[in-house]
Amino acid sequence: MRTVEVLVTGGSGFFGGVLKRRLLQEGFAVTNLDLVRDEDAGADGLTSIQGDIRDAGLLARIFANHSFAAVFHCAAMLAHDVKDERKLWTSNVDGTRLVAQSAISAGVMKMVNISSNCLWAKGFARPVTEADEPAPVELYGRSKLQAERELQALCERHSEFRVVSLRCPTIIDSGRLGLLAILFEFIQDGKKVWVVGDGSNRYQFIYAQDLAEACLLCLRYDKSNVFHIGSDAVPAMRQMYESVIRSAGSASRVASLPRRPAIAAMRLAHKLKLSPLGPYHYRMIAESFVFDTQKIRKELGWKPTLTNEAMMLRAFSYYCENRKEIHARTDVSAHSKAAPMGVIRLLKWLS
Repeated sequence: MRTVEVLVTGGSGFFGGVLKRRLLQEGFAVTNLDLVRDEDAGADGLTSIQGDIRDAGLLARIFANHSFAAVFHCAAMLAHDVKDERKLWTSNVDGTRLVAQSAISAGVMKMVNISSNCLWAKGFARPVTEADEPAPVELYGRSKLQAERELQALCERHSEFRVVSLRCPTIIDSGRLGLLAILFEFIQDGKKVWVVGDGSNRYQFIYAQDLAEACLLCLRYDKSNVFHIGSDAVPAMRQMYESVIRSAGSASRVASLPRRPAIAAMRLAHKLKLSPLGPYHYRMIAESFVFDTQKIRKELGWKPTLTNEAMMLRAFSYYCENRKEIHARTDVSAHSKAAPMGVIRLLKWLS
């Protein structure tokens, strides 16, 4: 029986790496294309290629040398990790289109695209459905929305081309760092963990393995579609932080910052380039955002397995076990290293 080959873009990143390793475990032959070196290079069944998804010639050679059954498009540049906005846009939009066009040219007619909840930047009093019109306010969200539109246009021009876009909230598991590393440092060091407002807002996460399972289910799905995905029973942010603090045996406690002054200070810090938090973060930090997942449950038979609290504990435990090494990392993706704390370090000193 011939081994099924798949392409993963961004397979050196946090979720791309989770998906890559899951596919290898399931017996797939995986080719990873990423700007960042692949720490799993040399693994059985894995071909690691360090390169740019915007390189049409490279894409043509990769597709010519393999017989992929599908493409899993995880590659994306994040706003807080990129100084050149044009580079972010061309990677997230032009790169997505080039990957899809290359797949079509090679006769690869199935693609799974990892999208984002950053397509919105306002709170909802109810779960957000696929029928709700996206309204991004910052560059990353706009780029992810445009990438979805580029893929939709290609599907309309090539009726046999199937794309499923999975819109996900923050992806959590062991090894997820980025901005979370700031929170984890506060908790491990027994500092106050701050919420903006009373902390009653609810913000959904997705367990990385649950998202990987959805990607695998997409292989058997013969339509183009957009699905929202996320955890069940989403708790208030204060409740979630308190759960992690208790489980960690930390001396931290949750404290509140007044909403309007805190958001005004975050805006100013962003404008002065003193904070890793951007427009999406200061707009959503005190808001509730939960995806309605009924559609993906019905169409794919998918369901989540971990709660927000369980995911956060896994990620926190990993941080505690590897803190020194984590803060020494350089040549890794944004979600696999600690984000710079910037002016937030002042808040830690005051805690």
